[in-house]
Amino acid sequence: MRLADRRKLFSYGLREIWRRFCRRSAGLRLAVTSFSLHVPDRLIVAPTDLRSLDPFVAEEILEGRFPLAGRILETYGESPFSVELPSRAFAERLHSFAWLRHIRTNKTEASCAHVRQVVADWIALHGRRPKGLAWEANVAAERVIAWLSHSTVVLQGAEAGFYRRFMKSLAYQVRYLRKIAGCTPEGDTRLRLRIALAMASISMPTRAAYIRREGNRLDRELERQILADGGHISRNPRAVLDLLIDLLPLRQTYINLGHDLPQKLIPTIDRMYPALRFFRHQDGDLALFNGASATPASELMSVLRYDETAGKPFKALPHMNYHRLSAEGTTLIVDTGHALSTELSRAAHAGCLSFEMSSGRHRFIVNSGAPKHGSRTYRQITRSTAAHSTVTLNETSSGRVARSRLAGPILLGGVSEVEVERWDDPHGNDWLRATHNGYGREFGYLHEREIGLNAKGNKIKGHDRLFPPEGEAAEDDPLGAAARFHIHPAITLLRRDEESVVMRAPDGETWIFAAPGLQVLIDEDIFFADVSGARPSQQLVIEFSLPHTSDIRWMLRRGE
Repeated sequence: MRLADRRKLFSYGLREIWRRFCRRSAGLRLAVTSFSLHVPDRLIVAPTDLRSLDPFVAEEILEGRFPLAGRILETYGESPFSVELPSRAFAERLHSFAWLRHIRTNKTEASCAHVRQVVADWIALHGRRPKGLAWEANVAAERVIAWLSHSTVVLQGAEAGFYRRFMKSLAYQVRYLRKIAGCTPEGDTRLRLRIALAMASISMPTRAAYIRREGNRLDRELERQILADGGHISRNPRAVLDLLIDLLPLRQTYINLGHDLPQKLIPTIDRMYPALRFFRHQDGDLALFNGASATPASELMSVLRYDETAGKPFKALPHMNYHRLSAEGTTLIVDTGHALSTELSRAAHAGCLSFEMSSGRHRFIVNSGAPKHGSRTYRQITRSTAAHSTVTLNETSSGRVARSRLAGPILLGGVSEVEVERWDDPHGNDWLRATHNGYGREFGYLHEREIGLNAKGNKIKGHDRLFPPEGEAAEDDPLGAAARFHIHPAITLLRRDEESVVMRAPDGETWIFAAPGLQVLIDEDIFFADVSGARPSQQLVIEFSLPHTSDIRWMLRRGE
C-alpha cells in the first residue's frame, strides 16, 4: 500500500473514531437527561409518503411474515424483534419501519392493532437506550419519518397509554437525531436526518423559533449537498430521487400548515428535477452509476408528476460531472468524474469514463448496477471498474476499496483528475472526449475515451486509448487490457462474425456492435440492479495488450 493511501486511511480512521465517540457520548447524555424530555401531547399532521404501496406485503406482515430486503422472516406469532434476523439489510429495513406504508392498503382496526403491537415491542426492546443498528443515523432518521408519516395507521384506535408511550419515544428519537447531527458523516444520511428533524418540528406542537431553527439547518445542509446543477454530492443518480421523495411531502406539509418555508427548499427542489430527468433512459429508468440500483416505476412517476420545470434534459451536469448525448430516440450517459471527497468515496464506484446507452424503449449497454439488498461482497464487486462499461487495465480497478474495519470501504488511489472536451462537428454530430489518470500511478498510463453520436441517432463511434503522461515513456512490460460493454439482461446477443455482434431487444429493435480488426468476445455476466435481484446477463469484451496495442475503435449501428 502506498504511503499516500496509508495516510488517507489513518486520517479517515481518526475522524471515524471521533464520530463514534461523539455518537456514544450523545447516547449517554440523552439517557441521563431523558427525565427532562418534553413530550408533546399529540401530533398535528401526518406528512404524505410518496413511496409505492404493496398490498401483498401488507397481507404478509399481518400474517406474521416480513418480506423485507429480499428475505422473508416467519415470526410464528413472536415479535420480529425477539427472533434472529436473516441479514443486516433486513434488520435495517425492519428497524426503519418504512414498511408501515404498506399497511395503508389494509387499514382495518385489526391491522392497525397488529402493527401497534409491533411498535410497542420495538419501544420496549430498543427504545430506551440508543445503541446498536436500530439507532444508526440512517435507520433512526427513516424511522422518525415513517412514524410521522404513518402515525394515522399506528395510532388509529390506540389507547391513551400507548399514545403517550409512542409520543415519548418519538420525542426521544428526535432529540437523539439533534444530538448526533453534527457528527454524522457527509452524505445523504445527514441530509435525511435534517429532513426528519424539520418534518418533526412542524408535525408536533412546538415553538415557532424551533421550527425556524430546524428550517435554517435544513437550508444549510441543502446548500452543502445539492450541487448547482441539481445533482447530489454522492454522484448517485438514485440519491436525487430518494431525496425528492422526502423533500416533496415536507414542502407540502409546510404549505398546508401555513408555515414559512425554508428559503432553499423550493429552489433546491426545482433544481433537482432537471438532474433527475438527465439520468432517465429511453425506457424511463435511471442510469446505474455510483450505487444506483433498481428504480420502481411507481416511485419515479409519483415524483415526476410534481415536476413544474418540464423541459429537455441538459447536455451535461458540470458539477456532478456527467455528460448526456441524445438524438432521435438514442441516449448515451457518460461518467466523467470521481468522488468529491474521501467521505463520499465510501459508496462511490470506480467507473470513470463508463457509459450507458439506450434506444427506443430499451437499455442496451449498462453498468452492472448496485444490488438493492446485496451482501458486502456483492457490493464490493459492483464498485470495481470491471463492473462498468469501460476499460480495465491488468484486471485492476482504477480505485481500490479499502478493507479497513475502522475507516470503512473508502476508495484508495484512483482517479484524481479528469479532462473533458465536448464539441459538435460540421455535420451536427455530438462528440465527447475525456481522459482520466486512474491508472497513472500504478501502471504509468492514462485512459482516454472518445464517443460520438451522429445527428440521426443511429450510429455511435467509440475510441479508447491508453498512453503515458506527456514527457514519459511507455513501459516495455506487457499489460493486459479489456474494454467491457455490459448488456442489459433483456437484450439478446447474436454473433455475426468475430468482429461484430447483433443486440436485439424484445420488440425487435436491433443494434450492431462492431470492432473492426478486433475480436469481440461474448462472456457471461451478472446484472445486479434488477427489481427482483441479481440476474444472469452477458457482456461484450475486447481484449488487447499494451504496449503492442494501445488504442481500439468500436462502433454501434442501428439495424434495419
